[in-house]
This record gives sequence, structure tokens and C-alpha cells, in this order.
Amino acid sequence: MNFEFNEKQKMIIKNARDLAENYLLPGVIERDETSTFPMDGYKKLGQLGFIGLPYSSEYGGSDAGYLEYVLAVEEIAKVDASLAIAYSVATSLYGGPIADYGTEEQKKKYLPPVLSGDSLGAFNLTEPNAGSDAAGVITRAEKKGDHYLLNGLKCFSTNGPLADYFFVVASTDSEQKTRGLSGFIVEKSFPGVTIGKVDNKMGIRSAQVSEVIFNDVMVPEENLILEEGKGFFLAMKALDGGRMGVAAQALGIAEGAYELARKYLMEREQFGKPLYRNQYLSFKMAELNIKIEQAKLLLYKAACDKDAGRSYTTSAAKAKYACTNLAMEVTTEAVQMHGGNGYMREYHVERMMRDAKITQIYEGTNEIQKLIVSGGLFR
Repeated sequence: MNFEFNEKQKMIIKNARDLAENYLLPGVIERDETSTFPMDGYKKLGQLGFIGLPYSSEYGGSDAGYLEYVLAVEEIAKVDASLAIAYSVATSLYGGPIADYGTEEQKKKYLPPVLSGDSLGAFNLTEPNAGSDAAGVITRAEKKGDHYLLNGLKCFSTNGPLADYFFVVASTDSEQKTRGLSGFIVEKSFPGVTIGKVDNKMGIRSAQVSEVIFNDVMVPEENLILEEGKGFFLAMKALDGGRMGVAAQALGIAEGAYELARKYLMEREQFGKPLYRNQYLSFKMAELNIKIEQAKLLLYKAACDKDAGRSYTTSAAKAKYACTNLAMEVTTEAVQMHGGNGYMREYHVERMMRDAKITQIYEGTNEIQKLIVSGGLFR
């Protein structure tokens, strides 16, 4: 395995880092406090070609790969985890099913507006009674001639209030449980699509997350992806890719908090010497540094698996599990190392700690990741 980034990858990292540090950082605390989404920042991601990194230029992409995509998400998340997850959802959870399994017409119509940064995409699987268990989906799509009539409610839809386009999983045959689920592209402009409650969250507060309600929405039959009964397959494949995005978000959070703690330990003096001269603290930082490197390799391995056409379900689950647990550990330690200052908002690490927690939960809880990994051990 080549552990050296090529020139294109180095440029992606540099451009993403410049955007994060020079454009996103100045207002990140205020956006967190006011739950304001940085739409201009999202548009800049599109203008730089980041949103379409793993997709073909034929559909508005950048002809790169998943490794390049996770590198960009990682850099953005070092500063603004909320924008990073909005970016990840638009690219992988919305874009993935269309790019990988959509028709030419679907790709040409529904990828370019999102990959350009002009519009956001969202992913709608979860319902109040269908979280980890997708068999509980009760949103219904009933065939009516040349269209489907869509009715139901989705919750925890990241980008929901702002998105123009949704990938929606609905039941076309309730008796078949997951085998009766189908995947659709739904436009917010379709009559009957409304936004319900906008969630008030502990972390990723500037990311916009809501209910999405479908009331007798007429969805053209050409907006069905693949065929009826393939919705569960489409959703699981999208989540495999999406877990790499969450892992990259979590890794970025961990690295961002680590760097803040490192600088603080060098600048802050106690008992007549810098804090880093305390062996306990320096050893703890060494341990965290090693764990960051371990998690990074798992993530990059998963991305390389996908880019090479190898199976990546298990490697993505491992990366998601390792990176998100790491984010929680590093941010907790970073707050502790800052002492009382770490509990104050102007030092950033308390925000990062709040942002880290959700990474262990969404796009498959970490308990689900262990199910995925263990399921492959005894075949």
C-alpha cells in the first residue's frame, strides 16, 4: 500500500484546509449557538468540486475517488463538523444510490444540482419506529398508473429543511418487510412534501435536521431507482459509503480537538513549567496520537477498498466504529486537558465534544457496526 498522497490529493487537502481555517473558523462558534447553517460554505464546497469528488464529470463530478472525498470531509470536520456531515450526506447518502444504480436520465437530472453546491440532497430512511430495524418502515408508495402515491413521515433527516432533493425509502409491499422496500428520488417541489419539526440537538447544531412529511405525493414512476423491492439494498449500500463519511467527520473532529489540546499544553504554564512537561499529559497525548494514526489507516483502507472495487461493507464498519469512538475519547480528554477553560465555548473543544457523540449513533449505531463485523467472522 502506498502511504504517500499524490499531488492531486495533497491539493485537495490544502484547499479544504484553507477553506476550513480561513472561511469557516471565524463564525463557527456563533453558528453553533444560533443553529445557523453556512450555506455559503456549502456552495464553496461545490465550487471547489468537493461535493462531486467521487463521481464522474459527466454528471457534474470531479473524476476522483472515495479516498479524495474522505480526505476533504476530514479537513472540513477539523473546524466545522456540522458542515462536514451535511456535505457527507449530500455526497454519499443522496448521491451514492443515484450515481451507482440510477438510470442515465436520473443521473443527468438529479446529480448536477447537488454536486455543484447549488442544492442540497438528503437521505430519508429513518422513521419514529424504524431506526436500526428498517423492517419497521411504514411510509407507503402505492403504484397508481404512471406514478406512485407516497405517504408517510421520515425523521432525523440531515439537510431536510434545506434540501431540494431526497432519496426516500418506502414500502411498496408491506407484507415483504425489507424485501418490499423501494427507493425513490423525490423533489421538495412535488405537491404534498412538507418539512415537519426541526430538531434541537446537543451537537452538530448548525446542521439542519428535521422531519419530512409526505402527504399524497405523486412521484413519477421514472423516479424509482432500480426496481421495486430494491430499496433496502440501495439504503444499505448507501450507508456503507456514508459510514466512511461519518468516520471522516469523526476523525476530523478528533484531529481538530487534538491539535487544540497540543497547542494549549505548549502555551499554558502551571507550577512554573508548560503543561506538556507533565509526563502524564505528554504520555496521554502520545497515546491519542497513536490511536489517531490507527483510525486513519482503517478509514483510508476502507476508502481504497471502495475505489478498487473490493467489498467495503466490513472495512467501512470498522472505520466508522474506530473513528467515532476515537472522536469521543479525544474530545473528552481535550476538554479535561484545558481544565476549566475547556468547558467554555470560546475554546472550541466543548463544542467538538458535543459534536463527537452523534457520530457514534447515526448512519448505524456502533453496536450495529459490531454486528456487521462479527457477521463476517464466522462464514
